[in-house]
Amino acid sequence: MTPAPAPAMAADTNGGRPSRRHVLLFPLPYQGHINPMFRLAGVLHGRGFAITVFHTHFNAPDPARHPYYRFVPVADGTSGPASVAIEDVVAHIVAIGGACEAAFRDPLAAVLDEYSRDAVACLVADAHLLQAFQVAARLAVPTLALRTGSAASFACFAAYPMLCDKGYLPVQDSQLETPVAELPPYRVRDLMHIGKNSHEVTRESMARAVEAVRVSSGLILNTCDALERRELAGLRWDLAVPVFDVGPLHKFSPVGDSSLLCQDRTCLDWLDQWPPALVLYVSFGSLACMSSQDLDETAWGIAGSGVPFLWVVRPGLVRGCSGESGEASQLLPEGFEAATRGRGMVVAWAPQDEVLRHRAVGGFWTHNGWNSTAESICEGVPMLCRPYFGDQMGNARYVEHVWRVGLVLVGELERGSVEAAIRRLMTDGDGAEMRSRAGELKKAVTECTGKGGSSCVAIDKLVEHIMSLQK
Repeated sequence: MTPAPAPAMAADTNGGRPSRRHVLLFPLPYQGHINPMFRLAGVLHGRGFAITVFHTHFNAPDPARHPYYRFVPVADGTSGPASVAIEDVVAHIVAIGGACEAAFRDPLAAVLDEYSRDAVACLVADAHLLQAFQVAARLAVPTLALRTGSAASFACFAAYPMLCDKGYLPVQDSQLETPVAELPPYRVRDLMHIGKNSHEVTRESMARAVEAVRVSSGLILNTCDALERRELAGLRWDLAVPVFDVGPLHKFSPVGDSSLLCQDRTCLDWLDQWPPALVLYVSFGSLACMSSQDLDETAWGIAGSGVPFLWVVRPGLVRGCSGESGEASQLLPEGFEAATRGRGMVVAWAPQDEVLRHRAVGGFWTHNGWNSTAESICEGVPMLCRPYFGDQMGNARYVEHVWRVGLVLVGELERGSVEAAIRRLMTDGDGAEMRSRAGELKKAVTECTGKGGSSCVAIDKLVEHIMSLQK
């Protein structure tokens, strides 16, 4: 369901004064956060709001790709993480928030003066940008927090101090299988963590995100009742602000061209050649990285499975790779191309929504970022899960244990276990059962996003809430 396009921004002015309400947006500048924010922008724009996007210089969007929106740069004071190590990324996220405290005030004040305060309905910011909420509050701008993960992951954020107090965190290898009684169905291994030496920066990042939600006028979540009814009820009980489960957002609004990497669309033509549900799609998202040994084991496991595949090997996927275009794909082991010729395609980046929607795709080997997990569920595609960090472990736990639409690869990657897992997903009876359950879950989510469904109702309530904020 895609809202009809609203008039262009130029049509929104009258003698220099705005003629309709403005929503200001501030995404965290990473792909998994940019996409949901721009999808939300599409939903709100389709409901008649004018959209202004504040953005950092790091991973800045291209305004030419979004002609209906206005873009305002905010100095971030950083050049981005020096490497793709997730610990550096989390530290960078914290640093961006800190930079916003000084750098965001003047651009926001200038926009308020230009539009008039009455014309600005609110600021929707990523929950990781706490200082943006604080700046907005000082300028009397109502705020809404967007969390781009699941409701369960935010519950984990909120519970972080308790998890530390009870000894679940920092994670100890000897306790990985210990159930977390306070957060079922999590085990210790499924909890939000980044790395063995990143406990304090992770704790700070979680605390800032929770505080941003608590000082906002509401929480927007890219999830739905069919996936997380119990978790949403828990958040509504615990939080003093309204919760809007408006997702999965990609079912309401296309992301537009906000990809930070160039998508190789030739893979769609390649998929056209295959019968239904035969191809394994492999992608580990925009941040996860692996060792060259893990890449080799992954490659030979794929080769040994005999299953047709489409594999995204993006720049920077291999740890230690400089990230230059094409370098990672050149690190595929010698002989892999010959061993898989005629049944595989390797690309640097793919239009994932369209790939998962393609009839030829029968399984998804994923890192279990929330966007990828939700997109796979929406298309009824079962998953082979290999989570790496953050909320990915918890998402994988839900895929395997709660929704039962996939299986998790644990331990060291080894080509034999990879080969067996792929066959189990794609050709064995277990895979057929998971595919059937995935189809049923797809139907349930489709009901949420259909006319009168819970997500549609939540969008209506969100729009009403935004319009009431400055009355």
